[in-house]
Amino acid sequence: MKSAPILLFMTWACGALAAEELPKTLMTTRGKLLVSEDFTPPLAAVTGKPVGFASGFTGWRYNAGPVGGKSGHWKLADGCFTGVESPTANHPATASFGFQFTDAIIQCEVRLNDVPDEGRKYRSLFIKATDVKDYVIALSIGPGGLFLIPYDAERINPATKQREKGTTSRVQAQVKLNEWHTVVLEIKGEEVVGTLDGKSTTLANPLIGVAKHSLMLGASTEASFRHLRVWEALPNAEWATAKAKISAAPKP
Repeated sequence: MKSAPILLFMTWACGALAAEELPKTLMTTRGKLLVSEDFTPPLAAVTGKPVGFASGFTGWRYNAGPVGGKSGHWKLADGCFTGVESPTANHPATASFGFQFTDAIIQCEVRLNDVPDEGRKYRSLFIKATDVKDYVIALSIGPGGLFLIPYDAERINPATKQREKGTTSRVQAQVKLNEWHTVVLEIKGEEVVGTLDGKSTTLANPLIGVAKHSLMLGASTEASFRHLRVWEALPNAEWATAKAKISAAPKP
């Protein structure tokens, strides 16, 4: 696995969990810590030249335009990275962290902020993994729970030239506004597991196993992120049993 030279190996801060209190993983076990970001200024600066969709750079790239502009913008304060979609924006606030990985455990605390929607259609946040061309897998959270959304390498939307979405897998849960929730995204081979506050779902898709080049965070209306961690994903001998339990759970 190739990791970017700017990745920081920092101590846990701002009330983050101790090692023995980390959320349980199901498909994988945590190996080496690759990324530790507590969103205290400054964020790692961009190095390298972006090539293709999401490759060729390390560090953070994010919307920094004026409030009320055509794209969302980001605020950084008190250990929180907050994306704000302006009512007149053409798309959500997005922020990409460039580094290369294949298998990984991605963990973050997230919050949907209770602010007026001002006519905006969605209140949600997402974490996406990307390859050199497009999105590979997306984990999205809205008021109704967690959604795992795969992408199809063979199906391209003729209008946007981007990959079409596949069949979504869901964790049904009430996500209250202004409350922090813990998200874990496990990626290993062609499988992925998404966990929201201990409730999990899984899916598989050949595209998931490609080399990834960045993580993208996104916020519709307004959402905050803190304590982003990425570990090397190692095998978990109990995955077959855990997968059977997830598959047998009632679907919403």
